[in-house]
Amino acid sequence: MEFTMTPGWLPFHPNPSQPRFRVPPGAVDAHCHVFGPGAQFPYAPERKYTPCDASRDQLFALRDRLGFARNVIVQATCHGSDNRALADALQHSNGMARGVATVSRDVTDRELQDLHAAGVRGTRFNFVKRLVDFTPREVLMDIARRIAPLGWHVVIYFEAVDLPELWDFFTALPTTVVVDHMGRPDVTKPVDGPEFELFVRMMREHDNIWSKVSCPERLSVSGPPALDGEQNAYRDVAPFARRLVETFPDRVLWGTDWPHPNLKDHMPDDGLLVDFIPHIARTAELQHKLLVDNPMRLYWSD
Repeated sequence: MEFTMTPGWLPFHPNPSQPRFRVPPGAVDAHCHVFGPGAQFPYAPERKYTPCDASRDQLFALRDRLGFARNVIVQATCHGSDNRALADALQHSNGMARGVATVSRDVTDRELQDLHAAGVRGTRFNFVKRLVDFTPREVLMDIARRIAPLGWHVVIYFEAVDLPELWDFFTALPTTVVVDHMGRPDVTKPVDGPEFELFVRMMREHDNIWSKVSCPERLSVSGPPALDGEQNAYRDVAPFARRLVETFPDRVLWGTDWPHPNLKDHMPDDGLLVDFIPHIARTAELQHKLLVDNPMRLYWSD
């Protein structure tokens, strides 16, 4: 079966630069994806976009090029609740990858056990309206209760403007909760303004809530690096990520988001994204927590 990428969207960078920043040994890229290939793992009929193919072998080659040791592969909405591409990547990783699946209410206990054996350690709930259709919260809560005994966590993806109406649901989840991309803050607003302060308050009041300080390329208004790789690229995102890293050093994660679906304006150079890390984690201790200690504790504790 052939699939055509959504018009106007960009393929991933063909030749990422070698990062200047050397990540610590054992570092984990804690947010990335595999897409298809569609001929082997077809995209979901109900998907709202079609990505480029991005295979497990391409992901593992990028991991090695950037200097990382491990990956956490997150199921994307274009595959729906068909986790075969994810499971295949995990099973071919030699134990160096863990996964976050998407499961439906009718998933069986055996299917959950099989996903766990493959390396899945969480499930993702997506609340970004342009990417998914609405799922009733009672269904999601039922899924969360079923995966809790496995020691899995819930990953939530939402936009900052929707946090007030989602607060009660998020804070009632019976698992560790990991927020994708800092809850997508509006970086034109103050880092200590009421919108981001609400997110910080949620993390402060609920110590089961973590955050990924990833995806400056999606959040930035100031834009990508210049051709010379200027080091202050995405500078408008840095204060938000830095605040979380320094306030909650034991509950933050970082990932590339490769292969960066849904982007139209520019495709980031993954090497330069790695070079963004020391601007948000400014000491070796914070870098080690962000890239090694925290993801290992969450995904490889067994």
